[in-house]
Amino acid sequence: MITLTVADDIAEITLDAPERLNALGPDDIRQLSEAYAEAEQQRVRALLLRGEGRAFCAGRDISGVDPRSDDVLGYLHDLVQPLLERMSRFPAPTFAVAHGACLGVGLGLLIASDVVYVAETAKIGSPFANLGATLDSGGHALFFERLGAHRTLDLIYTGRLMSGVEAVAAGLFSQSLPDSEVLESTRAAAASAARGATEAYLASKALVAELRDERLGLWGSMSHENRVQAALCDTDDYREGFAAFQQKRRPEFTGGSRRGTHA
Repeated sequence: MITLTVADDIAEITLDAPERLNALGPDDIRQLSEAYAEAEQQRVRALLLRGEGRAFCAGRDISGVDPRSDDVLGYLHDLVQPLLERMSRFPAPTFAVAHGACLGVGLGLLIASDVVYVAETAKIGSPFANLGATLDSGGHALFFERLGAHRTLDLIYTGRLMSGVEAVAAGLFSQSLPDSEVLESTRAAAASAARGATEAYLASKALVAELRDERLGLWGSMSHENRVQAALCDTDDYREGFAAFQQKRRPEFTGGSRRGTHA
């Protein structure tokens, strides 16, 4: 469930499915995109994105997904990437406040926001080592840009999650704050931006986007991630990782070199 409130020229969008750690299925992605469209129509001067409950967003909701017939390319390319591009182009300063799990597409939501404040105890990274899948939603581009090749692959291979403090120290996000303060501090920052020189902010936003899109760029990198993730769907390890996650057990991988066939 996605909720939108608008007051004092500020939109606040909330991921409101705390019982599943705000994991996002296709309908959630569509609702989130609609919320951004509605906020844009209301011509707000700042936007804040947050999650309700114990986590910002634990990633994709795979609770009912059958890996043998999963259309992961459709989910990532047709739903997630257009949403993230819409978020990144939003015509006002955007802020995200992250706490708890910030994984997979949840990480992508942060990447697509202009300013990200994270709780000190937030958990950020690539948990896909146990799913037989790979990091998606722009994570490769962000990690490589900020961490370099060695640290990026270390996080991906081990599945180790960074705390909010570590992520900010590594240059991934804006500020880390005590868990009890991060939401109100982000709201204060959004309120300040809403009172500021919006056109000047948008000029800087466009300039930063141009710098980020050099070479392959974020969106080119994300499109490539989508294709790689779709190819991995046909591996035995991907199916085993999915099944283990759904059954809450440790996966038993065989190496993933053999290609399965859809039933």
